[in-house]
Amino acid sequence: MRETTESPWTQLYPEWVDADVHTVLGTICAEWDRRVERSPDAVAVSYFEGAFSVSQFDAVANSLACAFQARGVGPGDVVGIYLQNIPQFAISMLAIWKSGATVLVLNPMYKGRELQKLVNDSQTVGIIALEEDRERVLDDVVENPDVWVIGTNDLELRIPAEIKALLHGSPSPTEVSEYSSLINEFAGRVPAFIAVEPSTPALLTYTSGTTGPAKGSVGTHRNALAVAASYANWQGLGPDDVVLAVAPLFHITGAVACAITTLLYGGELVFINRPSARAVVDVIRHRGVTQVIGSITVFNGILELAQAESADLRTIRYLYSGGAPIPPATVARFHERFGLYIHNVYGMTETSSAIIAVPAGLQAPVDPAFGTLSIGIPLPGVTARVIDHNGNEVATGISGELEITGPSVTPGYLNRPAETEQAIPNGRLRTGDVAVMDESGWVYLVDRMKDLINTSGYKVWPREVEDAIYEHDAVMEAAVVGAPDAYRGETVVAFVSLKAGRITSEAELIAHCRERLAAYKYPRSIRFLEDLPKTQSGKIQRRQLRTTLSLPEKQEVDNA
Repeated sequence: MRETTESPWTQLYPEWVDADVHTVLGTICAEWDRRVERSPDAVAVSYFEGAFSVSQFDAVANSLACAFQARGVGPGDVVGIYLQNIPQFAISMLAIWKSGATVLVLNPMYKGRELQKLVNDSQTVGIIALEEDRERVLDDVVENPDVWVIGTNDLELRIPAEIKALLHGSPSPTEVSEYSSLINEFAGRVPAFIAVEPSTPALLTYTSGTTGPAKGSVGTHRNALAVAASYANWQGLGPDDVVLAVAPLFHITGAVACAITTLLYGGELVFINRPSARAVVDVIRHRGVTQVIGSITVFNGILELAQAESADLRTIRYLYSGGAPIPPATVARFHERFGLYIHNVYGMTETSSAIIAVPAGLQAPVDPAFGTLSIGIPLPGVTARVIDHNGNEVATGISGELEITGPSVTPGYLNRPAETEQAIPNGRLRTGDVAVMDESGWVYLVDRMKDLINTSGYKVWPREVEDAIYEHDAVMEAAVVGAPDAYRGETVVAFVSLKAGRITSEAELIAHCRERLAAYKYPRSIRFLEDLPKTQSGKIQRRQLRTTLSLPEKQEVDNA
């Protein structure tokens, strides 16, 4: 029988969920060794027509770890991975951990100074990149001449020639990258044992936070395992599951909730590089994918795919969307068309990904005051509170800042004690998100604190306006910001992209919003864009939209 705690949300847990699963101790490598012993012949990773069994994947990672150790890599060192979602990303992560070092995940879109800053701040000793990016990456980190870069290609996996040309140019069939050469050189060897503790840093992920320069959030082995074990148990993930890696592994969701979780506790992890909606649907059907976690842009893309049918997704057990809250209208449209419910999941870089999620098989309620879909309830081991600006817990149903405690919370930012103390006082993470929690423990994310719009003395949360806009059938994506206004102080401005072939007008959308929102909330201006700017993890960038209006960056507000 599952243990219960005093937290009300545990009553909503599915019967199979162990409320104490977060107590899993050890390291990522120790948990991986258990999987190797448990199922050596099972498929661990696939990529188009190629695949690695668990034992093959382990052997390749061992060889690469030996190569790293031969280069002097060990405890305290940081090795960066500058790749899209290909098997080498996962192999490199495991190899770096086997060598005792820390993985730095790097967005492969970063160039020049963007990349230099992270490499300098983290004191990275080496980087894994695509073969064709190797020289450019070396040029970008020229201020660090001791940093080495290893180029990779496709490890001879059976990828159709036309796909290989599309993804990586047209390498010669006889071309062997340094990455493959090192694996061949150290084939059959096992890396020297390195004593690693649960408190040892496993992942270094940079986040700009809400203000200021990028900060390296330290994710320990304990942090990553707390999320992986809990999230796997949450979904009932098992050896027969096939998980599609659409969330970028250079983002915390892809690295932990998708890759680490599946490699340690699931079945097959399917890579397709940079996914298109058509490729996602095709691989779900072809590989029998059972679970997907990705940004809402992935599901919007499937909705826009006219030829997609519910039969294409028949093997799916659960869909989860993280990175940004989902409008209720989008969830309803997807469910109506495909018969599948998209479950919200919430996490941060500072929590090593998933900490709040909608229980598998349940549908999230909508907050009656704000009209927002719940992001879920706290996962096992996670405690969530809504607090005021003094750190005191507010009453049920009152908005405030979401605070998180638990084993997944980072011990801090790399070499930034002041920022750590400000954001995580006494181990309590101040998320910067405005939230409401109901009496059952459902959490409703209202918005980011810094995005509050103050118009004529009234508070307007952009997400509430965006959710109303999404109810218009022609709208594909929407984002709302506040613009200076001599009369109101700020006025509500919306940016909208439309579905293919659909037409609407500014006047029609404003009228649509006026029917659904208080007079001070509806947008006074709507800008139509072909595509809204997004991060690589799929979040719409309100900050960039503000720059198109020549607006200064918003600062944090003191309270909700």
